[in-house]
Amino acid sequence: MQVLRGARVARQIVFILLLSLSSLASLQAQRFAVVGDFGSGRSTEGDVAKLINSWQPEFIITMGDNNYERGSAATIDANIGQFYHSYINNYKGSYGAGSSTPRFFPSLGNHDLYTSLGQPYFDYFTLPGNERYYDFVRGNVHFFVLNSDETEPDGNTSESVQARWLRAGLAAATEPWKVVYMHHAPYSSGPHGSTVALQWPYRAWGASVVLAGHDHQYERLQVDSLTYIVNGLGGHSRYSTLAPVPGSRFRYTGNYGAMRVQASPDSLHFAFITRSGQLIEQFTLRQPVSTEILSVLPNPFTTSAKVTVQLPTAGPVVVRVVSASGQEVARLYEGALAAGSHVLRWNRQALPQGVYYVQLLTEGRRYALAVQVQ
Repeated sequence: MQVLRGARVARQIVFILLLSLSSLASLQAQRFAVVGDFGSGRSTEGDVAKLINSWQPEFIITMGDNNYERGSAATIDANIGQFYHSYINNYKGSYGAGSSTPRFFPSLGNHDLYTSLGQPYFDYFTLPGNERYYDFVRGNVHFFVLNSDETEPDGNTSESVQARWLRAGLAAATEPWKVVYMHHAPYSSGPHGSTVALQWPYRAWGASVVLAGHDHQYERLQVDSLTYIVNGLGGHSRYSTLAPVPGSRFRYTGNYGAMRVQASPDSLHFAFITRSGQLIEQFTLRQPVSTEILSVLPNPFTTSAKVTVQLPTAGPVVVRVVSASGQEVARLYEGALAAGSHVLRWNRQALPQGVYYVQLLTEGRRYALAVQVQ
């Protein structure tokens, strides 16, 4: 019996160690960059590319207009490959080595389509599906890339073939995050404005966030409880914002830049940063969690709070507190717990005011709950 008990304890210790390593790995969240309306070949595009390269992202997604000059085949390598060749698989240009795996996932912009209906674009890139709209998975995120242009053969309205493809894909996706992106913005306060044809029921279909470009600005909007981003400051030119449309929460046109995104199973952390390194805005999306599994009272709190964990089955767990950027600031418990309700105490100590997240990590699931420290 002692030998069996010892073996059981050893297995439990190994699992806790693996769980802890997984927790630490999630601190180094999967990182990708978002850039839009960039393909000019200008020094401003080069500045943004240097910024992105300094982040060492795993991959890059684009909001379209990858190549200006009317989408010319003669300029496509100078406007894209010059700055991003090391991310492009099957690279056909002359600026150096490409990537052995796909790490550059563009969406079609209107400028990409001006020459031969985008043939230079299709010749230059090797993309999934029909290459006009497609999906791919990286880690915790399922990406759906749309062709928002009105010339799309499968349509760009909510009843189109393309929209039915998106709806089915979102319904079938099992990843915790589902990111939809395209060129034309469904909602925007810029000169191009909102594209009504693209105001699909993304939230009802299961999207986590919708990203776009076209207007050369940065804007965050909240429509129907879903976050929309306009990210078009990749290096070509800057627009002025007009009167804010309903749902607009933040607007910026002061300098060129890109978004850095960190993804974990329970969070997507976005930061828009200019080419000079200035952080303009950051925000975090979190997975909803039932208070029947994890609760914190009081919330908000000033000095201490009671964290209640309700486990349906026994097993090893980690309960920790992370900041909005995903950095662990406190570990409340690590070890085995029986099935049932467990109460832990979280003392604020020297933590500054702000929003933090209590995370429960179990063998099969992760949960997170936002808490305001006052």
